[in-house]
Amino acid sequence: MKESAKGFLHGTRQAVVVTLVLMLICGLIFPTLLTGISALIFPHQAGGSLVEVEEQTLGAQNVGQEFTQDYYMWSRPSAYHYNVYTEDAQGNQYYTDGTEFAGLSSGSNNYAPSNPDLAARVEEDIAKFLERNPDVKREDIPTDLLTASGSGLDPHISPASAEVQIPRIVKASGLSEDTVREIVARHTGGKVLGVFGEDTVNVLLVNIDIATAMGLIGSQAE
Repeated sequence: MKESAKGFLHGTRQAVVVTLVLMLICGLIFPTLLTGISALIFPHQAGGSLVEVEEQTLGAQNVGQEFTQDYYMWSRPSAYHYNVYTEDAQGNQYYTDGTEFAGLSSGSNNYAPSNPDLAARVEEDIAKFLERNPDVKREDIPTDLLTASGSGLDPHISPASAEVQIPRIVKASGLSEDTVREIVARHTGGKVLGVFGEDTVNVLLVNIDIATAMGLIGSQAE
């Protein structure tokens, strides 16, 4: 009996010691080491890839934002509106469509293709897009402008989705078509290692350059 109790205590002590050691290694030493190495080798990425204009942080390079003005490039749909919200005098917070802000979130509605709510949302987005882009035909709207990413925070769209918006942006911004195309080209990235993924356009970076060219931000802003 005594031997059994002694063995139990020994086994328990070993389990506790191993747990504490693994917690120390995996929960503190390893993350701290990786954080230090990444901050040393990739300081911009480790800091969140923040985008600044004249020492003002406007966003993170890999996190999208919701844009609704005609002179900006539009992002993909997001169930959480990219966490963009407004606040009234009483402190109530609302998404740009008037629904209540649910707090900082990420994800999608995960509707099945047969879900009528998905069809209704897509039809509504098609109608809004055609209203603001009258020269575009329904069948010419690229698919990714009507489908949400898994995170709901993706800052990228396809080059085709950028191209179809250029006429609206040129007309609303007053910038030349060559200027807008140059901005889009500047923030178009190719496939990873030339093989993986697809060509993408970073909407946030495009819109920051558009706003700068229009004098809305930066040294030209009043």
